[in-house]
Amino acid sequence: MWKKIKDWIQKILPNNTEFEKNRLVYRTSQSHLASIMKLKLEEEGIQVILINKMDSSYNNFGQIELYVHQNDVIRAKYIIEKPHE
Repeated sequence: MWKKIKDWIQKILPNNTEFEKNRLVYRTSQSHLASIMKLKLEEEGIQVILINKMDSSYNNFGQIELYVHQNDVIRAKYIIEKPHE
């Protein structure tokens, strides 16, 4: 019986969602830095997902995270870490 339930659950749940193909490349608690990094990556043709995990009551707690597709991780990290031009 448990095997049938397990098989049924695996059928209805997706194996991979689109978000699972993304990787974290940058994290900060300063919104202006997150926006700048997002713009830098988008200028280079990399799609970016920005997730704001900051506390809405107090902006002192939490982080802002930038995610990119797993195929763009190396390029994104290089762009983020290279010196300003």
